[in-house]
Amino acid sequence: MSWTEERVEVLKKLWAEGHSASQIAKQLGGVTRNAVIGKVHRLGLSGRATPSRPVKRPPRLARPKPSLRTDGNVSTTETSSEEPRIRRSDQDAIVSALQPAPVADGEAATILTLRDSMCKWPIGDPADPKFAFCGRKSDCGPYCSEHAKVAFQPQRKRERKRNDDEAYARRIAG
Repeated sequence: MSWTEERVEVLKKLWAEGHSASQIAKQLGGVTRNAVIGKVHRLGLSGRATPSRPVKRPPRLARPKPSLRTDGNVSTTETSSEEPRIRRSDQDAIVSALQPAPVADGEAATILTLRDSMCKWPIGDPADPKFAFCGRKSDCGPYCSEHAKVAFQPQRKRERKRNDDEAYARRIAG
């Protein structure tokens, strides 16, 4: 197949309209996608009217959290077989009340001064120069007792939360 002047003009027109090389090859007939790409390159064509790429979908938004009760706390139920749950407002109070504990030199614990027996709960924005770790004594695990209450949940609570999330998703979808 040879590139006649008429076929080259059709190629230029379709390329400027934003058609893909595959679409142009189909319209011209008797030519492959790679032949179209090669000819476009040799002709030095650039600047397309519209991109041939598919339109990107908007990013998925995170699903909203379950609604809060009127008193501002997440709805919870307590049973005698579980540890009492910590309400979200109580968690926020614990986290905000605990400022970094000063280490031996009087400064807050940093990644360089943390030891195995120190609480590794991050406090602040890691990009902030004042970022630190809790640094209080941790008896077992990575966190002090106050931060462990916030970080770790009993297994039953996680299962119930998963079920609540699934029920919420069904309500929204249905």
